[in-house]
Amino acid sequence: MNGAGRPKPESGLELYAWIFMRISGIALLVLALGHLLIMHIVHNVDHIDFQFVAQRYATPFWRTYDLVLLWLAMIHGVNGVRTVLVDYVSPRGWRTASLASLYLLGFVLLALGSLAILTFQPPMAP
Repeated sequence: MNGAGRPKPESGLELYAWIFMRISGIALLVLALGHLLIMHIVHNVDHIDFQFVAQRYATPFWRTYDLVLLWLAMIHGVNGVRTVLVDYVSPRGWRTASLASLYLLGFVLLALGSLAILTFQPPMAP
């Protein structure tokens, strides 16, 4: 064990999840700070409205930025909750039900968020 927390897994899916949490955590830090800078410091929140989002999403870069932020945050969060459930939910049936519910909820939220970002089309101006 290296300090506090769980030890580094030796191999398999747990090792890849452990590595993902470290890499995605760093990427999320950069992406989230960039998001906060752009949406709350560069632009006043009073300025952010539907038209602002429409102009922003006219550029593929911002859709990709938001999509990557969404995917990393959801997978990182679901993986973190999965770790907590595996550590603290002992009865096998409850653990299976909890994990299945978590995966279903994570998938639905990820699909809805992705759908909103990818299919957003501003209405045509008259």
